[in-house]
Amino acid sequence: MLFLGLTLALFSAPLTTLIKFSFQQEEYSHVILIPMLSASLLLLERKRMFSRTETQWAVALPLLVTGVLVYSFGQRYSASLSQNDHLSIATLGVVVIWLSGFVLCYGTRAFRTGLFPLLFLFLMVPIPDFLLNQAIVSLQAGSAEVSYAAFQLIGLPVFRTGFIFALPGVTIEVAKECSGIRSSLALLILSLLAGHLFLRSAWAKAVLILAALPVLIVKNGIRIVTLSLLSIYVDPGFLTGNLHRQGGILFFLLALGLLAPVLWLLHPSGQGTGSKRPGQ
Repeated sequence: MLFLGLTLALFSAPLTTLIKFSFQQEEYSHVILIPMLSASLLLLERKRMFSRTETQWAVALPLLVTGVLVYSFGQRYSASLSQNDHLSIATLGVVVIWLSGFVLCYGTRAFRTGLFPLLFLFLMVPIPDFLLNQAIVSLQAGSAEVSYAAFQLIGLPVFRTGFIFALPGVTIEVAKECSGIRSSLALLILSLLAGHLFLRSAWAKAVLILAALPVLIVKNGIRIVTLSLLSIYVDPGFLTGNLHRQGGILFFLLALGLLAPVLWLLHPSGQGTGSKRPGQ
């Protein structure tokens, strides 16, 4: 706790900025939850994890040096980095330093036991610009393809030019804001948690994560098509109304519904073995 308190004080500036961004920008909205989820998972596995602890400088020191170097690199080149990339490097350095403190205080055996919740902390590191932009463009392109296929499937006349769709009485654009990056990150994080808590084998966890990827795109496509149809046949205001701005939760729940059968099929109870329980 002393080590954690010291690091929180030393790195208060980037961590405070990270918390502010978590409330202000959608790609950061999950960040504030990650430490709390990680701490909860550590508490679930605390009996196994702390059954035998030891101080290990040999492993902790290289991790500590690595974390400090990463953080220092970000500070040194902060002027040439975007705010997002600067915060990404700083947070990465802080997380590595936290891991070094855990190894120092509890040893590598405890670290291996709590590997998932500890590595889970890396999800609080902001995605670098080049990766974030690529993810948004990929989701945007995939959503456009699914939407176009859906319009054709239901027989709705559509003329497509890139991300722009000319529909009867309305023209829409699948913009970057339609990528659903926030709900996509949330779904991937929930898939990781569900795999850890309910699935045993690594292959089953991998299948669940891979299954979440097309669900993300299908969910975005369904949202675009639904809003478009409502704007054509009910009220054009649906394209700018509350369902467009705040209705993401409904389609997120739809995505969970699509992913739930995959989790059920992969669950060990389907083979008569019972589920994995943390701490066993």
